[in-house]
Amino acid sequence: MREYLLALCVTAAVTFLLTGPVRKFAIAAGAMPEIRARDVHREPTPRLGGIALFGGLCAGFLVASRLPGLRRVFEDYNEPRALLTGAALIWLLGVLDDKWGVDALAKLGGQMIAAGVMVFQGLTILWIPVPGLGTVSLNRPLGTLLTVALIVITINAVNFVDGLDGLASGMVCIAAAAFFLYAYRMWFGYGIQEAAPAALFSVVLMGMCLGFLPHNMHPARIFMGDSGSMLIGLVLAAGAISLTGQLDPDALKLFAGSERAATRGMVPVYIPLLLPLTVIAIPAADLILAIVRRTWNGQSPFAADRGHLHHRLLEIGHSHSRTVLILYFWSALFAFGTVAYSVRNASIWIVLVIVLLSAVGLVLLLLPRFTPRAPVWAQRLVPPRYRRRAAGLPGR
Repeated sequence: MREYLLALCVTAAVTFLLTGPVRKFAIAAGAMPEIRARDVHREPTPRLGGIALFGGLCAGFLVASRLPGLRRVFEDYNEPRALLTGAALIWLLGVLDDKWGVDALAKLGGQMIAAGVMVFQGLTILWIPVPGLGTVSLNRPLGTLLTVALIVITINAVNFVDGLDGLASGMVCIAAAAFFLYAYRMWFGYGIQEAAPAALFSVVLMGMCLGFLPHNMHPARIFMGDSGSMLIGLVLAAGAISLTGQLDPDALKLFAGSERAATRGMVPVYIPLLLPLTVIAIPAADLILAIVRRTWNGQSPFAADRGHLHHRLLEIGHSHSRTVLILYFWSALFAFGTVAYSVRNASIWIVLVIVLLSAVGLVLLLLPRFTPRAPVWAQRLVPPRYRRRAAGLPGR
């Protein structure tokens, strides 16, 4: 765990330190597009934040490759090399789009090429655990098609949700944390070495997002742009593929006893079928709704509009920061709720807690005008908008 923490801290530190110079470079390079009708911000803001994110990714992998406990991930598996190659391609495509703009179809083609390169180097779905059927092996064409589709969908889902300051980086950080907890448990709890690459990808992705967030929180000083949103989407997809398609489900049967115990023991194997969906549940739902809405209105599915979930939350009265926190809440509920259920699948308390938190989330959605106030002892720990107006006066 200490080596993972070191890789996370190095990735976050490098990303944080690079973002300032990258911002100055973006301004000098003119990567500050004019404000569009669908934009929420009111002042031109530099893009190209993906340069700092890519630098953090490379630094995190470099440090991890030198640590004794993580060196074997680079020696025994081709997945880190495949991820770096695909990340470099998708990052370069994003940089070109941030500076000069790239046609939507050309961008989609570039995403498929990056995904194909990763598949060619070994990062692909080999089998899928299906409840009631066991392990279903996939032939190479079907595995390639499924892998490319998952990568492209995840990239565009994250790209679609990148519409508010700190939204995409925070939601992906939450997803990466859930992935890391599950992959770490598979590795050290069940002794399955195939989960090691997914754990590394997740912890490095967390560092990238945490290092970039201080510069990207409202009001943002720099945007990650497509070079950043497509990059973190690709890393998230790589973790999902490694965790789902590379992990041999039959290995967990070694830890089962009776038939009933075997059934319960196999529950963590089935979770990867749901975990990649839950961690991108909000972005994926936004992506699907956007495609349906635009097609219904006779527009191109790639046409931009102001109908995303975050736009609708702003329209009903939520503030910018509150909208971001609400989407953080739902992302964390889906992702960590699934991980918690994989650990204690027989406990009714997990279900009750999830239902209770869902009710809390619905209440928050219905109270857009309510502004919480922090207690006196926490005044210095929260932004000024959440502080009491004067000492001793009750908050609204």
